[in-house]
Amino acid sequence: MSTVELSGANFEETITNNDVVVVDFWAPWCGPCKSFGPIYEKASEEIEGAVFAKVNTEAEQDLAGHFQIRSIPTLMIFREQIVIFSQPGVVPAEGLKDLIDKAKGLDMVEVRKEIAEQKDKKPA
Repeated sequence: MSTVELSGANFEETITNNDVVVVDFWAPWCGPCKSFGPIYEKASEEIEGAVFAKVNTEAEQDLAGHFQIRSIPTLMIFREQIVIFSQPGVVPAEGLKDLIDKAKGLDMVEVRKEIAEQKDKKPA
């Protein structure tokens, strides 16, 4: 499966309607983004069970701002509409596959429980 271009118009729908979504925040002028692009595209063709998406931070500044993207490329993984991974920098091919395998293997009941506990600990 090839990558999906995300915009403000289709971002929420894509995240809501898919279990695992891997998002590459990038820009056309970014050197490291250009080197990561082929790795990401190849992974999108080889790895099953995840939607691979890209957000052009130049064209989608509102999305980049919402997710506080300060450095590109930034890789983000959503599982059941929750950001479970976010990291700037180029991820090697094997590392990308491992990250996605780990994302698929997470116990989301436990993740939701931990999020709820963290919210309860925050002062009002």
